[in-house]
Amino acid sequence: MLDAKGNRLGRGLYSPSSAIAVRIFTRNAEQSFDEALLLERFRRAERARTALLRAEGGEPTSAYRLVYGEGDELPGLIVDRFEDVLVVQLGTVGLAQRRELIFDALVQAFQPRAILDRTSARQAQMEGFSLGLWLARGEAPSELRVVERGLPLALPASLTQKTGFYFDQRPLRARIEHWAGGRDVLDAYSYVGAVGLFAQRGGAKSVLSVDSSGAAVRAGQALAQALRLDVQFEETDAEKLLAARSRSFDLVVADPPKFAFSRSMQQKGMRAFRRVAGLSVGAVREGGIVVLSSCSAALGIHEVERSLALGAADVGRRARIFERVFQGGDHPVPAAFPEGLYLSSVLAWVD
Repeated sequence: MLDAKGNRLGRGLYSPSSAIAVRIFTRNAEQSFDEALLLERFRRAERARTALLRAEGGEPTSAYRLVYGEGDELPGLIVDRFEDVLVVQLGTVGLAQRRELIFDALVQAFQPRAILDRTSARQAQMEGFSLGLWLARGEAPSELRVVERGLPLALPASLTQKTGFYFDQRPLRARIEHWAGGRDVLDAYSYVGAVGLFAQRGGAKSVLSVDSSGAAVRAGQALAQALRLDVQFEETDAEKLLAARSRSFDLVVADPPKFAFSRSMQQKGMRAFRRVAGLSVGAVREGGIVVLSSCSAALGIHEVERSLALGAADVGRRARIFERVFQGGDHPVPAAFPEGLYLSSVLAWVD
C-alpha cells in the first residue's frame, strides 16, 4: 500500500466492497500474510490474555476473547476461546480467502478440540464472500464451556448470537454483582442471563431476566438450575415489560441490540436508545440504579450519557452517573484506532 507520494505504508488485505478498502496487517512491506505471521500474532495475543487474567487475580476465568481484530494486528479477525473450543468470525473477504490458512495456524498454536466458524451472514454479504462450514476443524461440540470468575457456565453450541457468549461484558458483570446485594434486579435483553446469574451470586433479593429469544431463555434457565441460583426467566419483549413495570425494581440493566451500525445511523440509533433509556429509568424505584449499555462505536459513551439524560427527562426523572464501564481488556484498542472501543456502559442513580 502506497501513499499519494509513493511511500510504502505497509501491506494489507483488500476489500473492494467495503467502505474500508484496505486493512493493514503489517508496516513491513516485505512481510506476507502467512503461517509465520499468524503464529506470531496468535501467541502474542495469548500471552497478553494470560498476563491480563493473572493481573485480575481472584477466582479463575478460563474463557475470553483470544484475538480482537485491530487490537491484535489482525484486522477483521475475531477468535473467542471456550476452554478447548475456538469460535471464529471472519470479517473481510481477504480473511475468508485465507480461512484454511487461519484455521491451520490456530490448530498449530492452540491444539483446540474444535474450531467453529460463526462468521456473520450479514458481514459475508457486505464483503462479498460465501460462508464456510460451521465446523471448521475437529469434532462438533454439544456445548461451549466458560468459567468466569469462578462461575462455570455450559452453553449449547447451537446458540448463534455472535460467537455464543458476550465476553466483552465481563467487567460490567463484575460491577453488577457488586451492586446487586439486597436489590430486586431486572436484566433486560438478557440473552442467556449471565448478568442475572452474577447478580444472584452477589446476593440479589430477586432477579428477573428477560429476552425475546426462546432458545436463549431456555439456555439461561438450564444454567440457573445447574448452578442452583434463583433467577426467573421470561421470554418476552423487553421494551413492553419495562413499560409495564413502572418503579418495580432497584436495579435495571438494559443492554439492547446494536441500534447504529455506522455513523450515518447515529441519530436514528440515539432516538431508539433514548426510548430504551426512558423506559429503563421509569422501571427503577427512587434511589435505585439503572445500567445502560451500547454495543456500537457510533453510540459511544457521550451518546449513551446524552440518551440517558434525555430519556430520564422524558419520564420526569433524573439520573446521576457514578460509574462508566467499557469492554474488557481482552478487547484491546489501538491508540490510533479509537473506533475499536465499541462497548460503553454507564451506571447511574435514579431520583
